[in-house]
Amino acid sequence: MLLSVMLQYSFMQHGFLAGTFVAIMCGAIGVFVVARGLSFIAHTFSHIGFSGAAFALYSGIDPLNGMLLFTCCSALAIGQLGIKVLKKDIVISVVLSVCLGLGLLFLSLSSKQSNAVSSLLFGTVLGISAVDVWKTALLSTAVLLILLLGFKMLTFDSFDPVGAQAAGLPVRFISVAFLLLLAIATAEAIQIVGALLVFTLMTIPASIANNLTQSVWRMILLSALFAVAGVWVGLILGFYTNAPVSFFITIVEGGLYFVSLGWSTWLDRCRPAPDAGDPALS
Repeated sequence: MLLSVMLQYSFMQHGFLAGTFVAIMCGAIGVFVVARGLSFIAHTFSHIGFSGAAFALYSGIDPLNGMLLFTCCSALAIGQLGIKVLKKDIVISVVLSVCLGLGLLFLSLSSKQSNAVSSLLFGTVLGISAVDVWKTALLSTAVLLILLLGFKMLTFDSFDPVGAQAAGLPVRFISVAFLLLLAIATAEAIQIVGALLVFTLMTIPASIANNLTQSVWRMILLSALFAVAGVWVGLILGFYTNAPVSFFITIVEGGLYFVSLGWSTWLDRCRPAPDAGDPALS
């Protein structure tokens, strides 16, 4: 009954479709973001995407195209210049600072400031058009297909980087390619939860799944399911309360994370302690 009432409106149909595509994509790629320790870079890309959208508003192009332009260029810069860990941190800081400065410049030059800033920071899932839904669906599908094609190499490099390098895998190519995928995913997710909360879909569902299973495939499945659940519940509550959808998405995902953390901790405590007389421990 609740869904039938909401789905009478085209903007809710668009919100559910776009939100579902983005949630599945973020849930899948988020498993590798967490495994590779790239949560900070995902957060960085969200701010860079904000600057790209500001550029798009100033130049009169689609905000998604501006976000993709800025995030993908930044991914290439970070991947090519940030070879060592220390150097990578410096490159990330410099790229972020430059992009934020450009974003402020473009916002100051644009005549669409107040509403535009709010939409970029907190998302506009209920303001997505049918064209945006198609773009989101195509990009999400492309990201998922690339993840599937490179699943074995990406999994090996993400969960055993030393072994991957010793096995002769092209670890630098994998790193740069994954940063590009992450840049695309982040640009899409900004439309749903905004630049400030994009890591909600990018990291929390994957962290929940990581608390519940050690299988990579099950992590991806659970992460996608939790991300979709958060988006759907957020859309429903946002429709009936007129509160921001991104707020409810964040609250739902955060609540699920703490429940999963408690469950994982309880299971660890319930496991029998290893026998001190076990020959395997001697």
